[in-house]
Amino acid sequence: MTAHDPGRGEARPISLHQQILSELQGHILSGRWPPGHRIPFEHELTAQFGCSRMTVNKVLTQLAAAGLIERRRKVGSFVRQPHSQSAVLEIPEIRTEVEALGLPYRFALLQRRRRRSTQADREALGLDGPAPVLALACRHDAGPRPFCLEERLIHLAAVPEAEAQDFAAEPPGAWLVHHVPWTAAEHRIRARSADPDLAAVMATAPGAACLVVERRTWSAGRPVTFVRLTYPGEAHELVARFAPSRG
Repeated sequence: MTAHDPGRGEARPISLHQQILSELQGHILSGRWPPGHRIPFEHELTAQFGCSRMTVNKVLTQLAAAGLIERRRKVGSFVRQPHSQSAVLEIPEIRTEVEALGLPYRFALLQRRRRRSTQADREALGLDGPAPVLALACRHDAGPRPFCLEERLIHLAAVPEAEAQDFAAEPPGAWLVHHVPWTAAEHRIRARSADPDLAAVMATAPGAACLVVERRTWSAGRPVTFVRLTYPGEAHELVARFAPSRG
C-alpha cells in the first residue's frame, strides 16, 4: 500500500431530510427524549422545519425501521424501549487502546480516495446499488511500532459532510464517532496471515498471524461505514465481559 495525496471534493449541502433525521436521532440517542416520549405529530414537525409532510413521514418511517420509535395509528409516534442484549462487544477508539498501554499514539493517513462504489464496496457496506464512497486507509502506531491498520469505506450519501474532511489531523473512526450517531453495528472477527503488502505496512514478517475485526454501522437503517481493523496477532486480544441472560 502506497501513500496517496488526499484529494478533496466540494462539500455537499446536507439535505433537509438528513437534517431532520439527525436532529430527531440526536434527541433519542442522547436521552433527551426517553423511552415512551411522544414524538411531535407530523403537522407539528412540518411547521417546525418548514418542509412537506411527505419529508417528515419518510423520516419517521426511517426511525421506525431502525427500531428507535414506535408508530401507533391515530395516537402518534413514541420512543421505543431499547432491547437488551446478552453480550456486547465494545471496541474503543484506537487512541484510547494505545494510551491505555502507556505508549504514545500517532497515526498516518495512507490513502484517501473518493470513488463510485465497486461491487466489493457495495457488498461490504450492504448497498443495493451504486453510490459515492470515500475509501480511506491509515496506520495507527503505539510508540515506535505499528499497532493497527484501518481500512474504511464511508457511504457519502449517508455522511456527505465527510467529503470535506481531509482526515490529516483526526482519524476517520474518531471523527465518525463524534459527528454521526449510529443505531446498529455488526462485528465480524477472524484471523489472517500477513501477505507481503500488509507485512510491509505493519512491519511484521510475511505469513505472520493477524487479528482482523470488521465492523459495519448503520444510522436509522442506512449504511454509514464499513471498517476493517487489522492488528498483529501476537500483540492484541479482544475481551468481552457478559452475564447469563435471565429468562
